[in-house]
Amino acid sequence: MKKLPRILLKISGEALMGTSYANYDYDLVDNICEDIKKVHDLGYKICVVIGGGNICRGTVVTKFGIERNAADHMGMLATLINSIVLQNKLEKKNIPTRVLSATPIPIMVEEYVQRKALRYLEKRQLIIFGSGTGNPFFTTDTGAVLRAIEMDCSLVLKGTKVDGVYSKDPKQDNTAVKYQELSYDKVIQDNIAIMDATAITLARANKMPIRVFNIAKKGEFFKVMNEQGNFTNIK
Repeated sequence: MKKLPRILLKISGEALMGTSYANYDYDLVDNICEDIKKVHDLGYKICVVIGGGNICRGTVVTKFGIERNAADHMGMLATLINSIVLQNKLEKKNIPTRVLSATPIPIMVEEYVQRKALRYLEKRQLIIFGSGTGNPFFTTDTGAVLRAIEMDCSLVLKGTKVDGVYSKDPKQDNTAVKYQELSYDKVIQDNIAIMDATAITLARANKMPIRVFNIAKKGEFFKVMNEQGNFTNIK
């Protein structure tokens, strides 16, 4: 039987909100988990990183007088809340799931240890990595690329609220042009705000391809992983 690759799915926290004003659109969260299950059942070894922007964004709360270090730690806790939500939904779909946190909170989740994570993957347990890198001043995008490299993944799939990378915000400017493919260098040089420069630089240094797509579109995860559907490649 052909050995299927390891992949990492990065889900933005805002994507979990859908079109609602609440922290979660639970129907959307369930659809995302169902899509993950379909891919998992095919034999893929899946890692997940979730942002926390639906609950708390460090860069936003600093505007209210919270210092950056504390604000980023608040954001890390938000990613753990999202991780626990996703774990619960996935386990109800009979997918064995582990949440490994870069910030040790043993009463709730396991601490991230690379060798332990690799063993879980070999047992075909889905892993959700929480707390980003565990350090302030780094985004969950950087955490996602870092974990993908550590887990020897073949691809990072970034699930957002749009179907790829555009020259401008397509929701605010109808002249925005969608990129089918981008180089790491162009993302950095043109300051294209799809991932922070640290994440892109790390991906470039390790030749980790990134594929950006709309996670809210049902069935798109599987399609995009197989180079179908709508997405933007960064490599």
